[in-house]
Formats: sequence, structure tokens, C-alpha cells
Amino acid sequence: MRMIEATKICLGKYVTFSGRASRPEYWWFVLLAFLVTLVLSVIDAFLFGTDPETGESTPILSSIFQLAIFLPALSAGWRRMHDSGRPGWYLLVPTGISALFILAIFFGIFAFGFAETHGADEDALRGAATLMGGAALIVFLVVQLALLVLLIWWLTRPSDEAANAFGPRPTF
Repeated sequence: MRMIEATKICLGKYVTFSGRASRPEYWWFVLLAFLVTLVLSVIDAFLFGTDPETGESTPILSSIFQLAIFLPALSAGWRRMHDSGRPGWYLLVPTGISALFILAIFFGIFAFGFAETHGADEDALRGAATLMGGAALIVFLVVQLALLVLLIWWLTRPSDEAANAFGPRPTF
């Protein structure tokens, strides 16, 4: 399978989350999406300029492209997980962990704010909040890194040779 064929298949199954996607189909599509994003980022820099202080450009075209391929990329990854015998929703685990972390941060801010308004020592609270927030951030980053490595490992696993619970093996 070549890059153009894989892209046609992935874009043709724009929001198809059932079935299976072979390794070449998924990874060629990912490579093309990366390359197009890279080229569009360079075009963004030329068209819209860069910030003289940071050197960053305004990512207009690349952002529009990434938004346009979000669902095809998600569905291709979902089907790729199916191809290796795993449920597609495993792709959403890092997002769920991030949402829980954000909720924990808001809960922590609320709890320390509540304690502060009810007479607790501000300096003691500030130290505890810094320690707990820093420890939580380190744990979050380690968990996210581990999940990223695990997802990449799952997405690179060989296809199930025979039909599995998600359908027959892709023929291409």
C-alpha cells in the first residue's frame, strides 16, 4: 500500500469507527498528515510572518488542516486498534486522564481557597499547595508519557492474522 492509497482509504472512511485498518494504511496516513502540517506551518510563517520575540508563526493554515483531518485520524487510529485486537476507545485514555487531572486541579484550587477563606494560615497553604501541585504534575507527566509509549506500541503491533471481534483482516 502506498501513501496516496492509504490517504484515500482513511479519508473515504471519514467517520467510520468500525472495522479494521492495517498498519500501512494507518502509518502512511499519519506520515502524510505530519508532512502536510509541516509544509503548511512553513507557508504560515511566510504568509503571516513570525513574532520577532518568540520566532513563532501564526498557525492558521496548519490549524485548519489539523481540524479537517481530526476525525479521519481518530477513526483510522480507532480501526488500527481494532486490527490489533484492542478496543478503539483505548485511544481516548490519555484524554480522559487529562480531564481528570484538570478536575483535580480545580478541586485543589477550590479546597485551598476554601481553607484560606476560613482562617487557615496563608503561608502554610501556599507551601502545601506548591508541594501537592508539583507532585501531581510530575505524576501526571509520567503517566501521560507511559500511556503515549503504550499507545504507540499498540498502534505498531502486527495485525491479527484471522478475523477478530472487530471484523475480517484488511486485504490491503
